[in-house]
Amino acid sequence: MSYDILIIGGGINGCAIAREASLHGLKVLLVEKDDLASHTSSASTKLIHGGLRYLETYEFRLVREALHERERLLAAAPHLIRPMTFVLPHAHAVRPWWMVRAGLYLYDLLAGKSSLPRSRSLLARDRAFTDPLKGDHKGFVYSDAWVDDARLTLANAVDAAMHDAEIATRTELVTARREGEIWRADLSDGRTVEARMLVNAAGPWVAALLERLHVATKSKVRLVKGSHIAVPRLFDGEHAYILQQPDRRIVFAIPYENGFTEIGTTDIPVDRPEDAVCSAEEIQYLCDAVNRYFTRQVAPGDVIATWSGVRPLHDDGEARAQDVTRDYVLEVDCEGPPSFSVFGGKITTARALAEEALEKIAPLLGVEARPKTRARVFPGGAIAGFDQFLATTRARWPFLGKDRSRRMAHAYGRCLEDMLRDVKNEADLGADLSGGLTEIEVRWMRDREWARTAEDVLWRRSKIGLHASEGLAERVTTALSSSPPP
Repeated sequence: MSYDILIIGGGINGCAIAREASLHGLKVLLVEKDDLASHTSSASTKLIHGGLRYLETYEFRLVREALHERERLLAAAPHLIRPMTFVLPHAHAVRPWWMVRAGLYLYDLLAGKSSLPRSRSLLARDRAFTDPLKGDHKGFVYSDAWVDDARLTLANAVDAAMHDAEIATRTELVTARREGEIWRADLSDGRTVEARMLVNAAGPWVAALLERLHVATKSKVRLVKGSHIAVPRLFDGEHAYILQQPDRRIVFAIPYENGFTEIGTTDIPVDRPEDAVCSAEEIQYLCDAVNRYFTRQVAPGDVIATWSGVRPLHDDGEARAQDVTRDYVLEVDCEGPPSFSVFGGKITTARALAEEALEKIAPLLGVEARPKTRARVFPGGAIAGFDQFLATTRARWPFLGKDRSRRMAHAYGRCLEDMLRDVKNEADLGADLSGGLTEIEVRWMRDREWARTAEDVLWRRSKIGLHASEGLAERVTTALSSSPPP
């Protein structure tokens, strides 16, 4: 089988490039050795943001691009991405008040015309923001956005598949070699395929793959682990906190999955992608980070869940991991059929990265670059207003209940109408697996979203694993195998 592009890696960058390439009419094969978003792309802080702290390292271009992408993504995937208010207390501050205020003004300026509120100071009336905090209540309020990172990655892959890209999960690149004008690749599913270009979007494995392919590179990658913990809810409300730390890092405290608070992240240099494990030291660091600020204290024993991702940052020579750029570098090697490698990047800028990638890739494949697809919505994203969509969903399927209808409306958006098109009553949902999960949803994940294991279902396509009852994973496994996948 012959393709225009063979993409290695099913994280956010690989899936975004697959989407953009398929929209250009290119024949695409994406292979991922595990599940989509099974590593770094499901282990982020789950924010679509400009990166306020990157102003401190003068990354103005990156912040501006990310803020403009924030606005596009809010419109393109309103079911997966939603505005969030952030409270920045000026306690334990390692930066002077004027510097933070100036940084927020610049953040607003770089955002340009935005649908989100501008930054401001904390006011006496902001009791919902200040009541959970200790001591002095001076500080600031600004806006960014929250994202379901794994499902945004998935939405890119679904859109690519809708435009004839082939998405092959649990399929590893065994070997690849240049033969004349093409790449010939052997895959773990037994196939040998040909491609006019190979795209290395292997994330933390980008350098290892280049070495296997014997492709020279000018860029280097720096592996930095970011860990998060989830604890019982520290505060009420849908706002979040950004907390300055004595080491000049910042830590977020974010409402998470109906009853929890997400706390993160860390910046720990590691040697291998496989080192994505949250250590006891990181757990203690994150507990200490929030305990400086909140009246409600947490200890390592309160931690309900942890997740860690190894970020493949472009090595710009900075000494401290926290100072390494979050910008990306795209590198082309044309010694024979071209290869294209992605170094760095972040979930907020993945769509822009893919757009830039196609500007470089299209001429090499003799394809005319098409008009930019910035205004294109993601599958499920054609929603005029989420609250109205949710109300319509509840009116049409009242038996879903308040919590499940909200979860499913956020997860699937307009695609929920396709899933439930023939559902007239609760019995039509199929077996109740517990936790709000039913057979019809699991089969949708399997048939439309490449889910193959209980982990895929409970921890990436949903976070029901946080609330799972005993035996749920086994029931999901049975539902996945109740009939063969397509």
